[in-house]
Order: sequence, then structure tokens, then C-alpha cells
Amino acid sequence: MANQNQAVILVKRPERDATPDCFEVQSQALQPLAAGEVRVAVEYVSVDAGARTMLLGEGFHRQVPLGGVVLAGAVGRIVESNAEGWAVGQAVRGHLGAQTIATLKPDLLEKVDGDVGPLSLHLGLLGGSTGVTAWIGMTHVAKVQPGDVFVVSAAAGAVGCVAGQIAKKAGARVIGIAGGDRKGAYLTSQLGFDAVIDYKSQDVASELKRLAPAGVNVFFDNVGGAILDAVLDNLALRARVVICGAVSQYDNMGQVQGPSLYLRLAERQSVMEGFAYFHFPESIPDAKAAISQWIKEDSITLPEEILPGIESYPEALGFMFSGGNLGKLMVKI
Repeated sequence: MANQNQAVILVKRPERDATPDCFEVQSQALQPLAAGEVRVAVEYVSVDAGARTMLLGEGFHRQVPLGGVVLAGAVGRIVESNAEGWAVGQAVRGHLGAQTIATLKPDLLEKVDGDVGPLSLHLGLLGGSTGVTAWIGMTHVAKVQPGDVFVVSAAAGAVGCVAGQIAKKAGARVIGIAGGDRKGAYLTSQLGFDAVIDYKSQDVASELKRLAPAGVNVFFDNVGGAILDAVLDNLALRARVVICGAVSQYDNMGQVQGPSLYLRLAERQSVMEGFAYFHFPESIPDAKAAISQWIKEDSITLPEEILPGIESYPEALGFMFSGGNLGKLMVKI
């Protein structure tokens, strides 16, 4: 086992974009394990939009202190243990951070099945912030019905891909909003979306009116900003708007651009509801069970884009916020 940990350290708070100079990869000598601790060799680090809000010094999510390891979900295997019930070789997922070796007490770790497939599955389809989030949002908030017109923003992202597939399973007409030909082609040809609006080259509002002339019944929003307003302006009567995320706003959390067309909710007797998967702890096992069954049936998929080496984490974070990734973005150690 390596005697050094390589960790991504926050050395400067971003003024707007989380540029590479905000981070350093530093070597840290490993200390002997204390009682009750485990040491995990990290295999995959999740790159999530919410990570951007953890770099501010204040915000909804937990915060990264200057000089601290960047917070990130990750999956790996225990390589040393001083904790009863946590054996060497056990696959685990949790708040391991953007680093190669995590030393911690296992309170916030979760044992996962290392034989179900690649460990990356536990950050993607079976991950809390991805597949589980999509399932819970669709099941408890969106409540899509057969025949609904369902629109999802950031449709080619990790949550959007899964939410759209669940909507198809429910019998909805699915319209994705994504950027670029590559993403649009994947969503329609591989995931069965009925249509895709390219926000980079098309006018979202006019395309919504063309594709959904009777209005949108359910909108699953991961972007916020102008795209949220465009959909609010095209809601059907008694529509449901689900706020899962707002990636367009995470670089400027001090001046979030809220919806200027929220009165459409009143005009069309519609509702807007936000959620996070951890608001529904009792449903997390159900989500994992349902998704696991779909994986066995080969009736759901999630593309993975994986950058090699812990030193690529800052690049991966920038890649996500430029809208470059398709599906689940990770770093492989």
C-alpha cells in the first residue's frame, strides 16, 4: 500500500469560475491508524455540480476550508482497518474527498456490493446524487403520468439522463434540453427521448412552443435561470415544476437569478417544489432496489466520462461547468 496520500487542496476561493489555480495536489504522509478508523484506497471520485457551492465559504452544502481537502463523494475499498465490522477488501462509498487515500472513522461510510459491477456504478446509477436523486425526484415529486409532456434540463447530465428514462417508463413524451449535437443524438438514439432542444443553437422558448403546443405537464429542472423562465412560460394547466438543481447559478450564489415568470404558476394553477434525495431517507433503499432491478434487466443506462488521475479533478470540475460532459463525470485513481 502507498505510504503517501495525494489530495486536492483548496488554496484560493474562486471569485467566479473554479479555475485550476484555486487548487493544488499535495502529497501527505500517512499516519498510523487510530482506534476506530479505516483507511480506504479511493478508486473513483464523483464530480458533481454541487461541489462548486462547497468552495464559497458559505452556502447550502458543507464548505471546504482553505487548505482543506476538496469535499467529494467517492468509492473505494478498505485497505487497513482498526474498526470492528469493517474488513479489509470491503467496498465502501461515502464522503471520502478528492484524494487517493482516505483515513476516517466509518460513521459516514456505506458498505456497497463490490460484485454488482464496476465500483463506478455506485457513484452513477446507484449514486445518491445521481440515480437515487433522479428516482426519488421522479417518484415523490414529479409523479409523471402516462401521456404527460415531460421536459428535463441538463438532460445529458447524470441526473437528467436517468430522470428522462424513468419518464419514458411512465409513458410520458420526453423532451430534453441539452447543449450540442453529440448530446442530442445520444438522448434520442440511445435513451429514447422523443425530442431534444439544443440551448446552444436554438431558442428554447420557441422550440418548446413548437414541440409542446399544449404546454408542459412536468418540468424537472437542473439548470435554473433563463431556461427555467422559458419553461414556466409554456406550462400546461396544473403542471408540476421540480427543482432539483440550478447549475447555471452555482458560480454566482450571492446573486442567484430567480424566476421572473413565477406568476405563470398562479395563472396555470401549477406547483413548484424543490427537493434533495436526503429529504427522503426512507425511500433510498427502494430507489436502489428499483434501479438495481432495471440494471439486471438492462432497461436503464447511464454513460460515464472518466478522467484519469487525481490531478485531473480541477480540470474535470471545469469540464462539468462548461457543459462538456455526457452522463456521469468521474475521476479514476
